[in-house]
Amino acid sequence: MPALLSPASWLWTAAGRLRVQATTPTRVPVPVICVGNLTAGGAGKTPTALALLGCLAERAGGRPFAHALTRGYGGSLEGPVRVDPARHSATDVGDEALLLTRAAPTWVARDRVAGALAATAAGAQAIVMDDGFQNPALAKDLSLVVVDGEAGFGNGWVLPAGPLREPVAGALARAHAVIVIGTDRAGVADRVRTLQAALPVLAARLAPSRDGVAMVSGRRVFAFAGIGRPEKFFATLGECGAKVVGTRMFADHHRFTAGEIAAIEIEARRLDAHPITTEKDRVRLDAATQGRIAALPVTLTFADEAALRRLLEPVLTRPVAATP
Repeated sequence: MPALLSPASWLWTAAGRLRVQATTPTRVPVPVICVGNLTAGGAGKTPTALALLGCLAERAGGRPFAHALTRGYGGSLEGPVRVDPARHSATDVGDEALLLTRAAPTWVARDRVAGALAATAAGAQAIVMDDGFQNPALAKDLSLVVVDGEAGFGNGWVLPAGPLREPVAGALARAHAVIVIGTDRAGVADRVRTLQAALPVLAARLAPSRDGVAMVSGRRVFAFAGIGRPEKFFATLGECGAKVVGTRMFADHHRFTAGEIAAIEIEARRLDAHPITTEKDRVRLDAATQGRIAALPVTLTFADEAALRRLLEPVLTRPVAATP
């Protein structure tokens, strides 16, 4: 099947290259840190962006040093708009934006340059982009490519023949570092060293919070998720000591209907279990439903935090001039 779809992949790749060649990136007055990935589906961009925002806030003594910028995938607002959780829902701004607001002021903008300028005008001293690695409009000072350690680069083919958004070699040539999340079963680090020997590779892992582990340990749960790889969430629950007695998977960014939630709750009661989902899925539920559905909180931790700080510091301390 990948071979049959290869002509479409070549067209996809050619269109991406033409877009880059035809675009002159706009530089804004503050450093721009981009968290992207090379594959369709979830690789851990938003948890990585949250970790970076936390690191930058810690560096600034707890102040919101950086603002988050996202396209607002799944939301209806084009922006630029500053996300207000009291006023905006996932239908307005997407689920990732609502999660990012927990760590820093967050902006949704289909036009990334306009969003970055709005954030700068509002006082941002740095910008952390959740996704946008393939978008050439906004100049990036630091581009971090996130890769799932188990999935890696998939079958190595570009969409639609495979999961890649662009060829790996060309993407790594634009990256400043690669972050491998989870055990590197796909040999990502070796592939990176083969293509870009000098490119730093940082290891990280998503881990449930201590309170999250205590919440699910020993309990019967019915787990559901609409993320890139729901099976990872189900496995994590098991590793926390939960008794996963039933699961249901949905497409990434799925908008749950009242009927679907009702069916999940009925099945959970039948199995004498508690319904549980991810934080990303829970923010897509209405307020009343959120009160009945638990979520397992997770955070991204780096094996070598000093290496991360060494990447960030030169970017944050060097002057960046705005484009006239």
